[in-house]
Amino acid sequence: MAELNATRLDALLSEAVVGPEAHRLPGVVASVTRASGTIYTGAAGRRTVDQPMTADTVLALYSASKPLTATAVLQCVEDGLLDLDAPAAEYFPLLGEVGVLDGFADDGGPRIRQVRTPITTRMLLLHTAGFAYPFFSDNYRRLVRDGHYPDIATAAEASLMTPLLFEPGSSWNYGSNIDWAGRIVEAVRGASLNEVLAERVFTPIGMDSSGFFLTASMSERRATVHLRLPDGGLKATRMVMPQSPEVQMGGQGLYSTVPDYVRFLQMWLRDGAADGGRVLSTETVKWATRNGLTNNQHVHPMRSVDPVIARDFEFFPGQPASWAYSFLVNDEQGPTGRSAGSLGWAGLANLYFWIDRSADIAGMWATQVLPLADPTAWNNYQRFETAVYAP
Repeated sequence: MAELNATRLDALLSEAVVGPEAHRLPGVVASVTRASGTIYTGAAGRRTVDQPMTADTVLALYSASKPLTATAVLQCVEDGLLDLDAPAAEYFPLLGEVGVLDGFADDGGPRIRQVRTPITTRMLLLHTAGFAYPFFSDNYRRLVRDGHYPDIATAAEASLMTPLLFEPGSSWNYGSNIDWAGRIVEAVRGASLNEVLAERVFTPIGMDSSGFFLTASMSERRATVHLRLPDGGLKATRMVMPQSPEVQMGGQGLYSTVPDYVRFLQMWLRDGAADGGRVLSTETVKWATRNGLTNNQHVHPMRSVDPVIARDFEFFPGQPASWAYSFLVNDEQGPTGRSAGSLGWAGLANLYFWIDRSADIAGMWATQVLPLADPTAWNNYQRFETAVYAP
């Protein structure tokens, strides 16, 4: 891998925020690290109408929250508080009330049967429990539209009680699993998820602008979330993750900055070590960064049923992928140059990150635009990652 060309990366960020509105982003921030330290950080555009995008801009992580919560789960395993293969309802009994969707009755209500196989925390981390999201599942969208469950964005406990699409452990499907996993962490630690993450993840890593709740300083630096309109234009929204949530949603509710998050990625390059102390053991990192799916469980492309929120999404189309704890694993070298066996994932408002332990490189490229996989955001992100590997 050639030496990083910071000038080229700066230019790519600048190019992403200029031109006609239909072909640009309001603002973007990105960073790249090695195990030894951060080697690039840049920003371009605006985070609000009257404020420039800066490296310390606070972003809604959405699903980029998931690996942080998964790390807290892994720490519980290390401390002997949690057996990944025990019925998860032993730790959080409400999970035992979730059943499997068995179609819809004549009156439109869901028919739900009891599970035959108890959900385990391992299933939650691997997305094999059977949960889904309303923007990637017709059945879930119907359940929310018809008023049977609140939307997941409400952070209401009832929004997590949606029935499973299949018998636990029998398949893979991306959904609200990590929100449940966060509740298990709270149960075994006897503390809120925000408190656990602050003490055991954010503090040793040095993530001082991260959490579920926006401090005054974080609010001042928060980027506006924009919506891509059908004509390609951008509309500023007032979207803010619930600040008095019934549930601290470990799968979607966190705020952070790109530099904070890249220090988290760096911890994975360092086999679990951070500047402020060890976060995970080397042995945990070794098994948690490998595929955890069995032969009958396969990562598949996610097909959107709500194009306002998300478009069809697949990281590397046509290439096999698997799932670790809790990251996507690209089983072949990616077209950007990302090594086979690397980790990565995304956040709904077009935040993308990767961890390439083989090449000792990790990075994040982030904006605040919906829907997920917005073509302008996706193409600019892909250009950025490609330039990191072949500057």
